[in-house]
Amino acid sequence: MTTSTSSFLEHLHTQRAHYRYKLPSRPDAGRFIDQLMRLLFPVTQDCKSISQHVEETYQHLNEQLINLLCPLEKNLPESPTEITERFFEQLPAIYDGLLLDAHAIADNDPASVGIEEVVAVYPGFYAIAVYRIAHELMKQNVPLLPRMLTEYAHGQTGIDIHPGAQIGRSFFIDHGTGVVIGETTIIGNNVKIYQGVTLGATYVAKSMAQKKRHPTIENNVVIYANATILGGHTTVGHDSVIGGNVWLTSSVEAHSLVYHQHQTEVRLKSLESAEPINFVI
Repeated sequence: MTTSTSSFLEHLHTQRAHYRYKLPSRPDAGRFIDQLMRLLFPVTQDCKSISQHVEETYQHLNEQLINLLCPLEKNLPESPTEITERFFEQLPAIYDGLLLDAHAIADNDPASVGIEEVVAVYPGFYAIAVYRIAHELMKQNVPLLPRMLTEYAHGQTGIDIHPGAQIGRSFFIDHGTGVVIGETTIIGNNVKIYQGVTLGATYVAKSMAQKKRHPTIENNVVIYANATILGGHTTVGHDSVIGGNVWLTSSVEAHSLVYHQHQTEVRLKSLESAEPINFVI
């Protein structure tokens, strides 16, 4: 081993002592979230792995969460066991909320054939479910693990929801690829968003970390594909519709219709001449 290699390995060894956190296992975090989903919604289980032992699975999930929290113990407000108990006390409420989300998708997507299909295969529902589970842990001041869970869902679905966002009841994400929902976003009830929507910040600065950087979306808003809504002072009033490809950095009143105006030109050749005929749409 060369001197430079030895020096580099010594540097890596020393560096480890300076890390603030010991991380839970990322594969274990993914297994926990998927097994929890299979407990809550058996339709997500495949035929080979299906289990009839609900109580046994429930106990195993408790143990899994404690193990995930143990590496973070020095940075937790309570013991891993106490946090786990409190999390599972909230599980019935999380489950009820997820049923509302699933019904919102099934009721509003013409392509859906029912709630079982939504729960089993829709990436939007999966991303919302993982967010709601992670958000509960974040409310208990658990560091890192909530973000690990939502980033796992991000990798599975292409939907990036920060666990710190506040999202109301009956949330509907259709298609979902490319959706980004920032940490300080506030979303009301019965909101629908489509693929490519960004709810982000107007600019990135570390000094803004403790401030509201992302928009507020009030109740009953629809945001169509590839719309971008930015800024902590930006509020979309209730019962508004934001059209596709809109770029919005200022608030709009309730019952607004916001759309991106553009012109598309279609050119056809005349059958009797080579001169093109122009239509403006």
